[in-house]
Amino acid sequence: MANGRFQFCSDCLRRMVEFHIVLPNDLPKEWTADNPHYKRSMKTLFLLHGYTGSSMDWMTGSAICELAGNYNLAVVCPAGENSFYLDGPETGRRYATYVGEELVQYVRDTFGLAQKMEDTYIGGLSMGGFGAIHTALQFNHNFVRAFALSSALIVHEVANMKPGEGNPVANYEYYRLMFGEPEKLLTSINNPEELIRRHQAAGERIPAIFMACGTEDGLLQNNRELRDFLQEKGVEHVYHESPGIHNWAFWNQYLEPAIQWMLEA
Repeated sequence: MANGRFQFCSDCLRRMVEFHIVLPNDLPKEWTADNPHYKRSMKTLFLLHGYTGSSMDWMTGSAICELAGNYNLAVVCPAGENSFYLDGPETGRRYATYVGEELVQYVRDTFGLAQKMEDTYIGGLSMGGFGAIHTALQFNHNFVRAFALSSALIVHEVANMKPGEGNPVANYEYYRLMFGEPEKLLTSINNPEELIRRHQAAGERIPAIFMACGTEDGLLQNNRELRDFLQEKGVEHVYHESPGIHNWAFWNQYLEPAIQWMLEA
């Protein structure tokens, strides 16, 4: 199993950036001979970390390296800072475009992977779950499917914030910087629901979405609300709930099922 840490100069973020990649391109033939996933070309999954996390989180917290080998899947893990993977007007804050466009193109050009939308997926947990859904919707020409675990779908909470408010995670000023002016958020492209409305109005494709959230997770209601929105709009999706909190035990429970669902496309 090949894996590496790469740096390149990002135009979107205006600095050197880092990502990790896993490539199951050196497994012994006797390991892959009877594996149907090696009868096709390698697929690529962009995998996003959560708030306060790093590009190494999935490598150390999950079995993604083993799963990459089992499913002939290249895995790319970028560093998203605490950006919610959104673009901002400030110089060097185009995180959505970095992950959804620039990094995809870099991986295509450098590794020959993710050459087609049909071979390219995105997933994440918590903040990265929000990022996976939002990025797949904003850059629907690059991603065929997205999965999102315990997603921080806090758009409506942020939209109702006033100066001086916040929550246990961060203050009003942080959310204003990440999401833009709260009073304009619900009709901006930083809102996944608004992206769906715009795609449907234009007759454009919407990537299918896999969601899972623990019944003891504080983000459960937020996830249920997006599930209901997807049902109302007729967007293809799969939704799971089961006992669990906001931790790796829950995310690891759904990582392989999400990958299996993803590869059905």
